[in-house]
Amino acid sequence: MTKITIVGAGSTVFMRNIVTDILLESVFKECEIALQDIDEKRLATSKLVVEKIVTTLGVSPQVTATLSREEALKGADFVILMIQVGGYKPSTVIDFDIPAKYGLQQTIADTLGIGGIMRGLRTVPVLTDIARDMERLCPDALMLQYVNPMAINCLALSHMAPELNYVGLCHSVQGTAADLARDLGENIADIEYDCSGINHMAFYTRFEKRLPNGDKEDLYPRLMKVGQEQSFGPNWDGCTNHVRYEVLKRLGYFVTESSEHFAEYTPWFIKSHQPDLLKEFNIPINEYIRRCESQIADWDEQEKELLANQNIICEQSVEYAARIITSMVTGEEDVIYGNVANNNLIPDLPANSCVEVPCITSKGKLTPQAVPALPLHLNRLIQTNISVQQLTVEALVTGKKEPIYHAAMLDPHTAAELSLDQIWHMVDDLLEAHEGWIPKFS
Repeated sequence: MTKITIVGAGSTVFMRNIVTDILLESVFKECEIALQDIDEKRLATSKLVVEKIVTTLGVSPQVTATLSREEALKGADFVILMIQVGGYKPSTVIDFDIPAKYGLQQTIADTLGIGGIMRGLRTVPVLTDIARDMERLCPDALMLQYVNPMAINCLALSHMAPELNYVGLCHSVQGTAADLARDLGENIADIEYDCSGINHMAFYTRFEKRLPNGDKEDLYPRLMKVGQEQSFGPNWDGCTNHVRYEVLKRLGYFVTESSEHFAEYTPWFIKSHQPDLLKEFNIPINEYIRRCESQIADWDEQEKELLANQNIICEQSVEYAARIITSMVTGEEDVIYGNVANNNLIPDLPANSCVEVPCITSKGKLTPQAVPALPLHLNRLIQTNISVQQLTVEALVTGKKEPIYHAAMLDPHTAAELSLDQIWHMVDDLLEAHEGWIPKFS
């Protein structure tokens, strides 16, 4: 019986999506699902939600819930991570409040930039501990790593747990492809694409529609027209994608991550001396704070709704986890996009980096695929963020403090807004505020 362990299962809504996807696969009607979290109340809620999914689908998996990570990991075949170290309070609030005191505005702050650096510093040690537990308790298991900051986390695991079998997963590639199909009024089932880069900064190098006669239509000319006309399809409820269509206009390729994310990955869109840019490109400063506060405020009502009915809505999500697990168990080949070490996968990007590329899954295997070199301007843009990731990982690997300052200095958005003196003082303040949540650096 396949054992699937979910670490951080108190993330009830995301957990529900993943478990639903798994149990919709007929091969897992009798699998074992082990839920683990450090929050006993949220864990209990998640177990009740899974039991409702089981009832709704009429399947019979073995479902357990435990506060013990060791117990949950023992004998696992697949380990899915969905943790958030430090939570909304204190850590996410710190990541926004301290930079704001220095005039540095952020939108999401969980993946790249100064927020990504700090989240990486507090998250990687926990991921490394989990990896070491897996080496003892389930050495052949595949880690399905959903935790941000994706590239920093995965690059650090490649250095600090080199024997670990892992893949970093995000929904930005397949999710954005579906968004673009919608913008064009097309069915995503008719779309083919190639995509590569780093997490949240990958680009579609091919985006085509299959025609009835077997030919392919390059959809980029139509996407360019959509961007020029600012007309985002008949079902578009307000435009929140100005940034990405502007990037398409200037760079010629569409980027995978949302406009609110991408705005803070470059020096072009959030500028204290040009506040009109925020309105022009519809950039929501402190967006992640608003989302977190809304989710916290609504949780009690959402929890009641999840637990109110015996049955629960069970729809397939766009997440890759169930597809990977199904393919690796049954042997039915599939292709997903994953985040892995750059072992000659994307030419001209550093070997010491984590890249997002297509991966072929099959019986017991997940094999990342090499792709052609990216256009030079995309390559160089991506490398501005790889440098920040590398330096953050260097601090974690060596225990030295200086690479943290250097990472912040090289972050494109931070460097465009703050002086060197401001950057160093900001990092000092962030490190002090995170005491107890991050390692002690020499």
